[in-house]
Amino acid sequence: MKKLILCAGVLMATLQAFAQAPKSADWKVKEGKIVTPWAEKVVAQNPHAEYPRPQLIRQNWQNINGLWNYSIVPANAANAAPTAFEGQILVPFAVESALSGVGRTVGKDSVLWYQRLVDFSPKLKDQKVLLHFGAVDWKCDVFVNGKPAGTHQGGYDPFTFDITDLLIKEKQQEIVVKVWDPSSDGPQPRGKQIKNPHGIWYTPVTGIWQTVWLETVPTSYIASILPTADIDKQNVTVKVDLENAGADDKIRVTAWDGTTKVGEKEVAPGSDAVIQISNAKLWSPDSPFLYELTATVLRKGKSVDDVKSYFAMRKIAMQPDQNGTLRMTLNNKFLFQYGPLDQGWWPDGLYTAPTDEALKFDIVKTKEMGFNMIRKHVKVEPARWYRYCDELGMLVWQDMPSGDMGNNWEPRPAITGLETEKDRTPESENIYKTEWKAIMDANRFFPSIVVWVPFNEAWGQFKTEEITNWTMQYDPNRLVNSASGGNFFPVGHIMDLHNYPAPAMPRPEIFGAKQIIVLGEFGGLGLPVDQHTWQQKDNWGYQSFKSQEELYDKYASFVGKFEALIRKGLSAAVYTQTTDVEVEINGLMTYDRKVIKFPEAKMKAIHSPLYNASWVNLK
Repeated sequence: MKKLILCAGVLMATLQAFAQAPKSADWKVKEGKIVTPWAEKVVAQNPHAEYPRPQLIRQNWQNINGLWNYSIVPANAANAAPTAFEGQILVPFAVESALSGVGRTVGKDSVLWYQRLVDFSPKLKDQKVLLHFGAVDWKCDVFVNGKPAGTHQGGYDPFTFDITDLLIKEKQQEIVVKVWDPSSDGPQPRGKQIKNPHGIWYTPVTGIWQTVWLETVPTSYIASILPTADIDKQNVTVKVDLENAGADDKIRVTAWDGTTKVGEKEVAPGSDAVIQISNAKLWSPDSPFLYELTATVLRKGKSVDDVKSYFAMRKIAMQPDQNGTLRMTLNNKFLFQYGPLDQGWWPDGLYTAPTDEALKFDIVKTKEMGFNMIRKHVKVEPARWYRYCDELGMLVWQDMPSGDMGNNWEPRPAITGLETEKDRTPESENIYKTEWKAIMDANRFFPSIVVWVPFNEAWGQFKTEEITNWTMQYDPNRLVNSASGGNFFPVGHIMDLHNYPAPAMPRPEIFGAKQIIVLGEFGGLGLPVDQHTWQQKDNWGYQSFKSQEELYDKYASFVGKFEALIRKGLSAAVYTQTTDVEVEINGLMTYDRKVIKFPEAKMKAIHSPLYNASWVNLK
C-alpha cells in the first residue's frame, strides 16, 4: 500500500504539470483600477499553487486553478451548459475582478458557467478521487463528464464532491461549474457586497474565488481532524473523522514537538484520542508555538491513510477582576486585545489576494505595527490565512458575513436596552443557520480564532438569543460576541460598542457584570493618498486629514485614552481599519498596499504599553 501511495503521489505531481487549459496568452489583467505590487507576479498557468488545506495535509493532490472557459448567460436560459464559451477566466479570481481577466458583473438575472478539461487518467485501485472547492459565491452546480457531481449553497465555506464514479477511461476529464449569485438582491450572506457599490459597500463577487483542486485518497480515509486543547488538564483531545472505516481499524494520533514525540494514542474510529501534553508550551501572540500532529489509519497493523496536522495549547476565557468586572483572558491571564478591522479586500482580486505572499502581507504588517488581534470583518478567508495567523501569533475575531439586510446601511442602535430584531423568512433563517454552521465547521480547527461574531451592527440580526446560545453550545472553547455594535441582549460573553471616531466603552450597568466590555469599532481616520485611491474624487472617511503627520497625531491621541478605559473595564478594541477599501480611505495602508500611512515602528511603540498586565488584577 505504501508503494501504491508513493506512485500515486508521483502520478498526481506529473498530472498537475499537464492539466489542460487555454493558453496563458489569452489572459491579461483587466485595466482601469489600481493594482497591488503582486499583480505582476500572478502566473496564469498556476495561480495560488500552494497546498490549500494546511490543517490536513496529504501528498496526492492536483491544483486545477488556472484558465478556464467561461460564459455569462441569462438565468432563464441556463438549463444546459453553453455549447460555446465567450472567453477565458483566471480561476480562482471572481469574474468581477481585474485579475480574472474578465471584470464583468453578473447579478441575479444571469448565470456564470465555467468549463475546463483536465488531464487525469484514473488507473489506481482502491482509491477515491475528491474534487474540492475552497469557496464559490453563491450557489453552484458541478458536472463531471456531463454528469451531476453535486450542488452547494454558501459563498464562504469549502466543499467536496466524490467524483470517482464519474471519471472516464479517457485521458481528459471535463469539469463544468454553473454559478448563480443574487448578490444584494438575495437574502444569503454576502458581507459588504452590493450591486451598486458606494460608501462602505463594495463590488459584488461572483463565482469561484478560492482554489479548486483534486485529491486522491484511499477508500477508507481521514476526512477531517479537530484538536481541542485543555491547558488546565494539560491535554489535547483529537477528533478524527474517518470515512468508510473497517471493522477492526485503529487510528493512531501522535503529537510532536519538532522531531520529539510528546504523546501518542490509538483509538477505534469514532472515539476521541486524548493525549497528555506535559509541561505544555502555551500559544500566545508573544510565543505562537505550534505542535505538529500526525494521524494514521491502521488496518491489521499496516497504514491505510496518513495525514499531517498541528495544534496549539491555548485557552480563551473570561474571568472577573478584583472589582468584579469580567475580563477577556488568554491562558488564564488578562491580555488587552487590540487590532484592526480587516475587510480582506483587494483592488485587483476583490475577495482573493493576488498571491499567497500577498495573503500573508497584511497579517505581517499588522503584527509589525504592534497589534495582537485582527477582527475579520463580515468575510471569511482561505485556510492558509488562518494558518499564517496561527504561525505569527495573531488573535482573530471571526465575523459571520452579513446578509438579508437590504441595500441600506442600517444605523447602529444606541445602548438603551433591547432593540427590534429583523423578521426573516424561514428560507432566509435556514440559509443563515446552514452557512454559519458550515463556516464554523471549516474554521474552528484554527487556534488563532478566539471569538465568533454572529452579527454586525444589526445587519440582518434575528433571533439573537437562539443563534448566540447555539453558537456557544456548538463551540464552547471560544468566546461569542453576539452582535458587534448591534442590538444588545443579555446573551453571549461580550457587550460590544461601536463609536466613531474617538474611543469609548459600553456602560457596564446595562446587564450588570455578566459580559466582557469591548469597543468593537472606532477610528475611521481617513487620508487619501494621490495615485493610490480607487477613484480620483469623492473618497470617503469618518474624519479625513491632509497629511500623515496630522493623521498620526490624532491617532496617537486616541491611543492615549486607552489606559483609563482599560482600568475601568475595557478588554479589547478594534480600529477601523487595515487598508483602504474602494472609496473608503480609512486604512492604515492604501488599498494597493503600496503606501503605509503610519510608520510601523512608531505604531508599535505606542501600542506596546497597552498590553501592560499590571493595569488589571484578576480575582
